[in-house]
Formats: sequence, C-alpha cells, structure tokens
Amino acid sequence: NKNSDKYGYILNTPKQGWSNVDLVSPIQKELDIPVFFTTDVNSSAYGEMYLNSCDNLIYYTIGTGVGGSVIQNGQFIGGVGHLEMGHQMVKKHLLDQNFNGVCPFHHDCLEGLASGPSIEARTGIKGENITSDSYVWDVQAFYIAQAIFNATLIIRPKMIILGGGVMYQDHMLGRVKAHFKLLMNNYITIENLDEYIKTPSIENNCSATIGNFLLAKKLLS
Repeated sequence: NKNSDKYGYILNTPKQGWSNVDLVSPIQKELDIPVFFTTDVNSSAYGEMYLNSCDNLIYYTIGTGVGGSVIQNGQFIGGVGHLEMGHQMVKKHLLDQNFNGVCPFHHDCLEGLASGPSIEARTGIKGENITSDSYVWDVQAFYIAQAIFNATLIIRPKMIILGGGVMYQDHMLGRVKAHFKLLMNNYITIENLDEYIKTPSIENNCSATIGNFLLAKKLLS
C-alpha cells in the first residue's frame, strides 16, 4: 500500500535484524530511480507466469523459510500486505508429534515444520547430508502436500510451483504428489498431476531474476 507510512518496510519476520527495516526509501534517495517493492517469492511467481504462459498460478518456496505467492489473471493477490502462506497451520505427522517446530512466532506452522532449518532441528544434520530414505523427507512432504491441498481448494490455480532448497532433493516432488493425491482423494479432479505440481522451470532461483526484470519493465512502461 503506497499510501501507508510503512510502505517499503519489512514488518515482523523470523529473520533476525530485519524487522521494521525500511528498504525502499534509502534506495530511492541514493539512486533517484523508481522502485517496485515486493517479496522474493512474488518475483519467482511472476517469472514462472511468463515461462509457463500461465496467468493463474501459485508459487511456494520451501527453504530457510516458507513463502507463498498467488497470481490470478496476471495480478498478485494481496490486501493490506503480502501473503503469509508459510505461516498457515497444518496437521502434525504421526512421526512428528514431539517436534515443536522452529517458527519463533507460531512454532508448528508450515514454516516451523517444513522449512530447511526444521530438518536440522529434528535430526541434528543439515538436509543436504541426509539420505533419501530418511523418514524426515516423508514428514516434510506431508506438510507441503497439506499446503498445496489447502491452496487448491481455496484458490483453484492452473498450476502450483514448488521451489526452494528443500525441493532440490530429486525425490521430494514425487513424495509431495503422492501425499497430495491421498489428501485430495479424488474430490477435485486434477487431469495431469505432473503438469499441476511442478518445480521451477529454471534452476538456482532464476525464475526470480526473470520476474524482477519483467516487473522492472512493467514499472517503467
């Protein structure tokens, strides 16, 4: 909301040292250029909209935190602030009942249970060093599947993109799809699950780079 006194500020965040930080004003003052302010996951979603020629999609990034973006009819969805899809509540996995979660605000929300740091908090081992047959991946997939199940029922997008470091594991996408299929239980027909739930079109978060250029072009046009 450009009319808000807090436009361009990061508000409450689990990232230490970044709460209530003004990003936009210093950049505009020093560089004297137009600035478009949005979230990293919005940039990724905008890039994927272009790469997939799809103007109705959802993008989740599952990494050090969990963020979400919704684009409908080519426009970001959001009211007085950006979406906080990573902090929705999910049902605990049976093997995860004693884990409290890592979110400093909500503990066992989606981010608290499915982000990368939650893996190390459970096991004492970083995710990239855990074998693919560990139980923890199925637990993670269960939470991610719940998020996209909820998003499907609420938003009904044409596709859902899952990015972020947790999804870099080759086996994760198949696990998420399997849990999603069980949760949906044929309630809503998804004609092609492989085209509906996907990982980013370009590796290393390059969707965000493309999205940033597209948003800059839109701002200047």
